[in-house]
Amino acid sequence: MNVVCIKTALNRITTPCEIGLISKEYNDLPHYYVNAVLTVFFFLKSFPFTFDTTIGPLVFADQYLQLSAKLPSHNIYGLGEHVHQTFRHDTNWKTWPIFTRDAFPNGGTHNLYGHYPYFTCLEDESGQSFGVFLMNSNAMEVTIQPAPAITYRTIGGVLDFYILVGDTPEAVVDEFTQLIGRPFIPPYWSLGFQLSRWDYGSLDEVKKVVERNRQIGIPYDVQYTDIDYMEDKKIFTYDMEKFKELPQFADYMHEKGQKYIVILDPAVSTGKRLNGPYEALERGHAAKVWVTEPDGNTPLIGEVWPGETVFPDYTNQACVDWWVDEISRFHKEVKHDALWIDMNEVANFVQGSSKGCAENKVNYPPFTPRILDNLLYSKTLCMDAKHKWGNHYDVHSLYGYSMVLATEKASREVFKTNRSMVFTRSSFPGVGKYAGHWLGDNAANWNDIKWAIPGMLEFNLFGVPYIGADICGFFDDSPEELCRRWMQVGAFYPFSRNHNAQGYKDQDPASYGADSLLVKTSKHYLNIRYTLLPYLYTLFYKAHVNGETVLRPMMHEFYSDSETWGVHSQFLWGAHLLITPVLDPGVENVEAYIPDAIWYDFEKERITDRKEKVNLNLPADKLGLHLRGGAILPAQRPDITTTYSRRHPMRLIIALDDNNAASGELFWDDGESRGILEELAINLKLFTSPSETKIYLIQDSIARMSEFQIFYYCSTFVLYLRNLELELGKDYTVNWQDKYRNSRHFDCHPEAGSDQAKCEARGCIWKCFYLVETASGITVDIERNTAFPSQRSQSRDISKLRVEITYLSGKSLRWKIFDPSNARYEVPIPLDLPAMPETEENNRLYRVQIKNKPFGIQVIRKDTEEIIWDSAVPGFTFSDQLLEISTLLPSNYVYGFGETEHPSYNHDLSYHKYGLFAKDQPPGYKLNSYGLHPFYMGLEKSKNAHGVLLLNSNAMDVTFLPTPALTYRTIGGILDFYMVMGPTPEAVVQQYTEVMIGRPVLPAYWSLGFQLCRYGYSNDAEIADLYRDMKAAKIPYDVQYADIDYMERQIDFKLDKVNFKGLPALVDDMRAEGMRFIFILDPAIAANETKGSYPAFDTGIEKDIFIKWPPELSNDIVWGKVWPDYPNITVDNSLDWDTQVELFRAFVAFPDFFKNSTAEWWTQQIKDFYNNVIKFDGLWIDMNEPASFVHGTVGEKCLGDAALENPPYMPREGLNHKTLCMNSEQILADGTRVKHYDVHNLYGWSHTKPTYDALLSATGKRGVVITRSTYPSSGRWAGHWLGDNYSAWDQLLKSIIGMMELIIWWFSKDKLCFCLYLTGADICGFFNHAQYEMCLRWMQLGAFYPFSRNHNSINMPRQDPVAWGPEFAAISRDVLNIRYTLLPYLYTLMYEAHAHGNTVVRPLLHEFVTDENTWSIDRQFLWGPALLVTAALDPVRTQKQLLYVHGAAVGVRGQFMNMDTPLSKINLHVRGGHVLPWQKPENNTHYRWLYDQSEQSRPITAD
Repeated sequence: MNVVCIKTALNRITTPCEIGLISKEYNDLPHYYVNAVLTVFFFLKSFPFTFDTTIGPLVFADQYLQLSAKLPSHNIYGLGEHVHQTFRHDTNWKTWPIFTRDAFPNGGTHNLYGHYPYFTCLEDESGQSFGVFLMNSNAMEVTIQPAPAITYRTIGGVLDFYILVGDTPEAVVDEFTQLIGRPFIPPYWSLGFQLSRWDYGSLDEVKKVVERNRQIGIPYDVQYTDIDYMEDKKIFTYDMEKFKELPQFADYMHEKGQKYIVILDPAVSTGKRLNGPYEALERGHAAKVWVTEPDGNTPLIGEVWPGETVFPDYTNQACVDWWVDEISRFHKEVKHDALWIDMNEVANFVQGSSKGCAENKVNYPPFTPRILDNLLYSKTLCMDAKHKWGNHYDVHSLYGYSMVLATEKASREVFKTNRSMVFTRSSFPGVGKYAGHWLGDNAANWNDIKWAIPGMLEFNLFGVPYIGADICGFFDDSPEELCRRWMQVGAFYPFSRNHNAQGYKDQDPASYGADSLLVKTSKHYLNIRYTLLPYLYTLFYKAHVNGETVLRPMMHEFYSDSETWGVHSQFLWGAHLLITPVLDPGVENVEAYIPDAIWYDFEKERITDRKEKVNLNLPADKLGLHLRGGAILPAQRPDITTTYSRRHPMRLIIALDDNNAASGELFWDDGESRGILEELAINLKLFTSPSETKIYLIQDSIARMSEFQIFYYCSTFVLYLRNLELELGKDYTVNWQDKYRNSRHFDCHPEAGSDQAKCEARGCIWKCFYLVETASGITVDIERNTAFPSQRSQSRDISKLRVEITYLSGKSLRWKIFDPSNARYEVPIPLDLPAMPETEENNRLYRVQIKNKPFGIQVIRKDTEEIIWDSAVPGFTFSDQLLEISTLLPSNYVYGFGETEHPSYNHDLSYHKYGLFAKDQPPGYKLNSYGLHPFYMGLEKSKNAHGVLLLNSNAMDVTFLPTPALTYRTIGGILDFYMVMGPTPEAVVQQYTEVMIGRPVLPAYWSLGFQLCRYGYSNDAEIADLYRDMKAAKIPYDVQYADIDYMERQIDFKLDKVNFKGLPALVDDMRAEGMRFIFILDPAIAANETKGSYPAFDTGIEKDIFIKWPPELSNDIVWGKVWPDYPNITVDNSLDWDTQVELFRAFVAFPDFFKNSTAEWWTQQIKDFYNNVIKFDGLWIDMNEPASFVHGTVGEKCLGDAALENPPYMPREGLNHKTLCMNSEQILADGTRVKHYDVHNLYGWSHTKPTYDALLSATGKRGVVITRSTYPSSGRWAGHWLGDNYSAWDQLLKSIIGMMELIIWWFSKDKLCFCLYLTGADICGFFNHAQYEMCLRWMQLGAFYPFSRNHNSINMPRQDPVAWGPEFAAISRDVLNIRYTLLPYLYTLMYEAHAHGNTVVRPLLHEFVTDENTWSIDRQFLWGPALLVTAALDPVRTQKQLLYVHGAAVGVRGQFMNMDTPLSKINLHVRGGHVLPWQKPENNTHYRWLYDQSEQSRPITAD
């Protein structure tokens, strides 16, 4: 790694920002070495030296730290934020203060908005360069000296230096952005031209500006409003008089394909609104979100635009939550597309506070760097103000950074899967990962147009490529010539926005006249910008992935030419487009430097000059624009917005180099979705042959290409298209579509770093050399083609494999691919396979074919001749740590795979990838959660169905392809597939449970009743009061839970005898009235208790039941941290989470439940708890992924093979994140030693059966076990809930999808013990505040979950049915009475599941598979075949609801219809031809036997 960290610290504050590890590996020798002199002087050498601190003394006092270093050259770039009049620093004793400040960028040496103690240095013509980053956020100054040398003086923190060494200046940017975080990739529309000004005066005036610029046809994508849109400049408000139609303004912009952005400042007015309270302020007061005075309680008062203000403390999690909530509320009121945050240095119009600042060494340190005004708290807060991260003295320069983090989080919450963006005035290293920046409040003068270029180049070094300056200047009136020249160059700013200040003349292009020269030249160069946006977007992609600069200094490309080292009036877009603007008045001839390459005038022809200064004639309407030879630039016909331009065909602009060759790239996606790297994206690589006039294109998909011309690599989404002969000098249009359903795209090189040569060398070709077919199956030996040598240096290829295909039954089969020479890990879970294979060919619904070139297996349904599995496609891989196989699918209808949250029941096959690895992760889009379920059901065009299980427990991912196809990648074990043939969806589930995983156990009747739980009951009295209120409201209710708050310090088997001392008696009383009680248990066992006081740990040590390291590494336990606290401590919940974990959470050990001795130990602990402490009826086991609050182990240093912790191919980032080290050892029941790497996903499975057995042993009754982590066959012993969901409307639909998926996973998602059919989601949501209407609708829906439980989290308001008032309670009672009336029917369905494998919650397609409309329906579901449930899943805006029905009684059949859905109603329909048993409902199921049997047996019938 080319990075060195040098840190000098004495238990002092360090900067609390993200710093990543550089993961790039180098096989060559390091570029540097470090020599420590007298332990404190460091010096780094790289021919002859790089950073030599022996030049001067190190001073390290409490408030004064100084370090000097000699540098190898004068080529120093960076440090900020200031106005540097040149890009390369003047080394003649220039001192630059660094401390964020609201100041004008007027050319002085004073400090500005950002804090960047980072510079790069080019050593010589070799290109060898390095960067130096001082990770320190205190006020400082940096002096550059003629030695050359540099001296740092800072007034706090530590000296924490990172030195990054590269072969080129661009390589140093790569290293730096690996360290601080790669830049975000902006939405495509944000690369369009943008208009803004402070004080339009009214929305009518804004619309006038919009319309006049639309009318002149200027390309224009974004309109802003500054603080004048607000009511008295108060954030989260709008002026209801002058901007009364602002809520509709975004729609007005969207109609023409344009966007709208609003400004937000941090300071919050303390005054009231015109017509009532200022609710944002009041909510902030309630949440205690403000920066405070030194007492830590009193909000610090300052003054900004709205007058007297308070300041949010974004380092406080409560403040972040408040900020996210306020932005979400405001977006609902005033729709907008992105956020612009300003004044966050943090700016204050009074000195320090309204009270002034105390005279102390923090406000008046012994040494003050040469900052503006020589006063730390000038135009900001007192230095002794308090933040969660520390004193303002230390974190002042992090204020903007922390605001960016909070705002980006809000952006994700508001815009969900849409990318949106944030851009900020104040910044700190790492901001570019989340936001862009502009160069602040410049002025309309010729100096500022010049100085913008060094500023933008510097921010590209800083990892913030989305950068620009206010075009035409912010302050002062902008003369036509200046604004014209600025519009020309501004068309090539990455962030291109014209913005000016209050009180000055309009300067939008149209304001200069529709026929003006300014408008004509602006349109001309903006059209060129829009033409080249595909190229610019690709540059941002490369910045996001590789850390490359977008706006690039000439010396980054031509570092061997010393003439380029000081160029600062020209710049490049990437490597290929040179921009030379006119930056002086009255000038039409500009001296420009032409580097050593072939260059083509973009609008004319090739120029002959190179490596010399030339005079360019640039008349009033022109700027210099040159294309470098060797480039192929993707382009697109421009239009007035990016929305329209993206609809036009692509173009290629080709410029040949000295070798008559050219190359280029294109990255292309939808331009706005998050997660682009996992979604459909086109990565187009282009090159020409140097020996012949042919052009070759490499792209993701192309129309009308013959198969022999295509060679595809999925890892980079690249196709090589060969033999595409185009005649140079003619125009061609290359067209492609985003989705090619018939293209076969499979990946031979999914690891990082793939390219054409590597993929071709890999070959991906297997040949069959031995095949034997018998009546019971086929055995095939296959061998890797040795003509293609292995390219997997980190994952050994296995060259000889065996394929065993077994005809399990007439409706099921298995194919197993493994290494016959060396045993590999196989999943140690027995399946209920048929005793004998089906040897009679006529009895089988399928036949199997083996294909060659490429090798693959085909499974064919005999009666329809449909191929339902076809792995005879490229990409088959079998190496030690990467196994990959793909199959074509018979249709686009695929269901299953988990555990991840899916937005629809039927999968979208547009290149979506899902990681599968058990993790303590609340459900979220494409986030791997609690369990692993590599099973899917597929529909066929014949309307038949089949199911496929991959029995593999290693980390894996699955990728859906629009072919349609599916790719599996797993990082260990073998490929062991099982298929059931259906042919109906219901039969697939029946066969799956019969032939493979086993039938679910019949649950206890009471477990079908309504259930209540919350994390955060403060004492037993709260539970007692809830039970009393539920009885009084006569709401049916069977089960009460207690979460970890009933425990002493969250420790298993220990009752809190202070707050819950009365709980045992309460449980006895409730059970006597027919209620049931369930307690939670986590697997992690506290390890810091006094010996003899905690038998669970003591006996666990005696029996050696805890997970340890392999004996060759250590005999120690693999320690983690979870919920248990240390003894004798008081937890400070105001601290950040990681600090709490470090200070207060005890060490824990994880039982190895594979061991028989562990099951015995676990049973004894549960029996002792039942017999000696408290009674219970069921157990709820949680955190068993297994979850840990540290990564890997305490100290986060995993022992053993690093390739197990970070394998060559990573289906998800960081296997040991929030869990155990993958090198941890577990021991199977037969004594086999296995790595956690292989069995991690089985931990919850191994935990489940011992818990079920222990419950049965302790209580002697059927009981219920609920588990969070699951694997196929977990449903034999336990149920499952859908995890820690959120209180949001979208979660209602997602809960239906989750339940329907459970019925095809079976073993994982049964909600209550015994079957996946007993499933449900936390009603009203676990996280966040529930809203009245949403919670009521969720109660109605949840009344028809098989597992019906209302559950929420600590610190959230109550959401049980009696918490909302009488109306809510009455509606809840009514709908639950319907449930209880139908419990005999539901219990019968559970029996049918137990006996025959039928589904309980049933998708419509299971009953009506011949109706293709049902294949995509996931907003409705059935109970069995007969009860249709159609809940309201959205806020009530109409009393109508779309319903799909198949019954005559409602007057329609097989079509959608609208149904009345008032707030008190859920739509339920009984299907004709069915008899439903029912029973009079009561308060709980215990009383169901107290009624006249004749009353119970009366059926519900429907014709």
